[in-house]
Amino acid sequence: MKRRNLLTGSAAAAGLTALGRTARAAVTPVKIGVLTDMTAGSADMSGSGSVAAARLAIADAGGNALGQPIQLIFADHQMKPDVGGMLAANWYDTQDVDLIADVPFSAVGLAVQGVSRQKKKLMITSGTGADDFTGKLCSPFSMQWTFESTALANGTAATLVNRGAKSFYFITPDYAFGHSMERVATAVITAKGGTVLGHSVYPFGTPDMSSYLLAAQSSGADVIAISGGPPDNINCVKQAASFGIGRGKQQLASMLAFINDIHAIGLPVAQGLVLTTSFYWDLDDATRAWSARFIKENGKMPSMTQAGVYSGVLHYLKAVQAVGGKDPEAVAAKMRATKVDDMFSRGGVLRPDGLMVHDLLLVRAKAPAQSKSDWDLYEVLNRIPGAEAFPDPKTAGCPLVAG
Repeated sequence: MKRRNLLTGSAAAAGLTALGRTARAAVTPVKIGVLTDMTAGSADMSGSGSVAAARLAIADAGGNALGQPIQLIFADHQMKPDVGGMLAANWYDTQDVDLIADVPFSAVGLAVQGVSRQKKKLMITSGTGADDFTGKLCSPFSMQWTFESTALANGTAATLVNRGAKSFYFITPDYAFGHSMERVATAVITAKGGTVLGHSVYPFGTPDMSSYLLAAQSSGADVIAISGGPPDNINCVKQAASFGIGRGKQQLASMLAFINDIHAIGLPVAQGLVLTTSFYWDLDDATRAWSARFIKENGKMPSMTQAGVYSGVLHYLKAVQAVGGKDPEAVAAKMRATKVDDMFSRGGVLRPDGLMVHDLLLVRAKAPAQSKSDWDLYEVLNRIPGAEAFPDPKTAGCPLVAG
């Protein structure tokens, strides 16, 4: 009898050990995919730098989560929505990716958001700025971390009107974010008593911007506003100088520009350009310390997109550890319940619509004589509170937010 009990106890113990092994085996590693642009117009402000930023976030999270090393993969979406959507579906379905990060270019970001919603897996975009992302197309599984069109419009267009500009002319790329930016900026300008005299719409990747610039110049508008991102904004600013735009009465403004753009253009051409950014490496001790680490990894100072990738990935990993698991809804709830405090955001709040609200910076490109080093490019004019810059969640159109 005693022997039978002993055998029974041993079998039970062996069974519990086997169950323990099965439970441990069922816990898969946390896997993050950086879906980015490695070769086209957004590669400089995202690309390998976004991968480097994610690596720094993983390192600062301890390198491990839920008892296993955190895994990182990356891919180039080639600025094509269909490619981005297929990669996202493959990552979620067959590669056990828990979070997709970065996703520059709004058309790609919106495509990946649709896959994220369907698969009920998380994504944090740092490079998609279309207001529909957290507006009418909002999802409980997707987050917009770094910028969006309303905030940039409020930061740049509203400030220029407040400083006396009365009329605007837009040079707009024919894609989702460009149209979103012009639409939102126009509403801001007219609400403040300004007028929009016209616009020119160009295909993405147009090398010769002269006809659009001449049309804008002949309009007589106080401000010629470029409502697209790289590489077209770089070409536009360079070519504007040859027509004297930005050197006389008319002012040139970039509704979306990155520090990499200003560095590539050079201060002799870019000086005086006013823009809004979510991050500047030389803002304070915390931004300088993190950026010193980043430049060792990537060879360049970080763009706001790359800094946003770091912040979003780190906040996600902290939530995974706090929850003790990878369930997307539980992790997202923890992320929304926790303030975002790091070198990128001080007290940022992730709203139910997926928009992470944080302060922005209004900056002006320095004159060459003001710059003391290669990346000393901005004069900070003002800190813009996030509550003032980002749209009201009750009017943004997200069905997840009560009206």
